[in-house]
Amino acid sequence: MVYLPAVLVTAGIAILSLTESSHMPSVSVNDKLIHGLMYGVLAVSWLIPLLRTCPHVRTYLYVCASATMYGALMETLQRFCTLTRSGEIADLLADFIGVAIGIGIVALLKWLNSSMTK
Repeated sequence: MVYLPAVLVTAGIAILSLTESSHMPSVSVNDKLIHGLMYGVLAVSWLIPLLRTCPHVRTYLYVCASATMYGALMETLQRFCTLTRSGEIADLLADFIGVAIGIGIVALLKWLNSSMTK
């Protein structure tokens, strides 16, 4: 149950990524910003429950690698499995930056929390 939010975010990204663009509403926000936000939320949604059971530095690395590979998978599927979407390296870079920012925020908050409790 603790992983349900992460699973829902993961599924939501897949749905948004693989829905044909003709079925998506037009958005006036920069596409790369949306990618960064989605993947930042993805990283945070997995990192928080995982850190409860495995509070090691490698957990951050696993989440970073996994979320970035998930972004690469979505870009590949867009390229080869949709008619109106295209997989872009720039989108994958935005995904990675979002993941890195999300992980950085969690690490900073965890550090601040441990500093305040001392």
